[in-house]
Amino acid sequence: MTRIPLYQQVCDYIIQRIKTGEWEEGSRLPSIRTLASQLGVNRLTVLKAFQVLKDSQYVYAKDKSGYYVQKNADNQKKQQSTLNEPKIYSYIKNSHLSDIHNKPVNYMFSTSLIDPKLLPNRYLSEHVKEVFDQYPQLLGTYAPVKGDKELIKGFSAYFQKYYNFYIHEESILITTGAQQGIDIIAKVFVQSRDYVLIDSPTYSAAVDIFLNRGAQLLPIDLTTKGFSLEQVESYMKKYKPKLFYMNPTFHNPTGYTVPTEQRKQLVELAERYQCILVEDDSFHEIYFVKAPPAPIFTYDPCGYVIYLRSFSKYIAPGLRICALLAHPILIKWLVKGKALADNGTPLLNQKAFLYYLTSERVQRHMEKLRIALQLRKEAMEKELSLKQFQWNSPAGGLNLWVKLHEDINIEKFKIKALEQQISIVPGNICDPLARSIPYIRLSYSFLNEQEIKEGIQLLNEVHESLKV
Repeated sequence: MTRIPLYQQVCDYIIQRIKTGEWEEGSRLPSIRTLASQLGVNRLTVLKAFQVLKDSQYVYAKDKSGYYVQKNADNQKKQQSTLNEPKIYSYIKNSHLSDIHNKPVNYMFSTSLIDPKLLPNRYLSEHVKEVFDQYPQLLGTYAPVKGDKELIKGFSAYFQKYYNFYIHEESILITTGAQQGIDIIAKVFVQSRDYVLIDSPTYSAAVDIFLNRGAQLLPIDLTTKGFSLEQVESYMKKYKPKLFYMNPTFHNPTGYTVPTEQRKQLVELAERYQCILVEDDSFHEIYFVKAPPAPIFTYDPCGYVIYLRSFSKYIAPGLRICALLAHPILIKWLVKGKALADNGTPLLNQKAFLYYLTSERVQRHMEKLRIALQLRKEAMEKELSLKQFQWNSPAGGLNLWVKLHEDINIEKFKIKALEQQISIVPGNICDPLARSIPYIRLSYSFLNEQEIKEGIQLLNEVHESLKV
């Protein structure tokens, strides 16, 4: 139940080994029975894969003998390459959001990033100079893999002061942004063919990370009322998933928030079925009316929740600081994963961020930032309301999850928008199974109100031109 059909995954597995020379030209491939056993799939799935590869001239069959690697099996690919290109095959499948962000446009509604003009840049840059005065040897050493001890202590005090829960320093790991945290968690706890529950729709990068680990994704629908706990329990009981990845507070992309009572029940289910909950909380402080419920992590007495609290979105995005909180037993393994990833988040970033974390001025700035973002959200909603768009106005976060007219082809809409210098996130890349859904994600945080007005007016024109 991933983006890629099961037989196609088997095809990819075989092709990779042919391309890398592990299975040489003319060599006999493992039998259908053997390969099905190794990959944990049905024999008919392997048979279908062999038939597809035979039609593509990667393999050939010998009567009563099996399947063999075709001579010059990768010849088509080689003919397309120049002599100067390295003969290397990548195991990375996709990074859909990165592909979208890499396209230069005038109206970037695709990025959940705050306009740098809304951040206290002068104040922060002046502080960096003080950091070098206080730590003159800062650039001459690595940070501890687990994180700078002062910053870890600062995070412990921060959560106790502002959120009224105590977290021991042993339970904190500093990662280079939440996305690295998700990647480390996936590499530490997920193997190929493992089941992973994931909210649907969801953060596109998380989908790509888990699929690149070979996980089988099981979508759990998220609505304005939260999750269906019956569906969650049914899947946990039937599939025994390793993880349940979720973004329960001002959810990306929908903006929904899971209610308090469900948060408690999710912890109970996680403990009962021994499934780790991965709580991605990147928008906690971006609220417009009232603060959101306490994190799911605060209801967990037994260590089944890993909490990712990123500050990259709204304090100092360039520093890429995230606090990963978990039971010390899990932290022990996650530190090993962090060591393999980058051997520690840069010490300069951590020392600089420590000051921001404890600064009352930065906390006051958050109040002004919320007002500015709410005004931008309202400006976008005002322009969208002029046409047949539908959405639920979120109480926080950086995005609108917008439903298009039922006659609109999403792919054509995306292409036409790009022609007008507008980038959007199409709904299918937020769907764990890559299903075509009539939604787009629009971020209101990066452009000012005038730019939002201009961009949405152009988007309205694109929408009207494609209606049947």
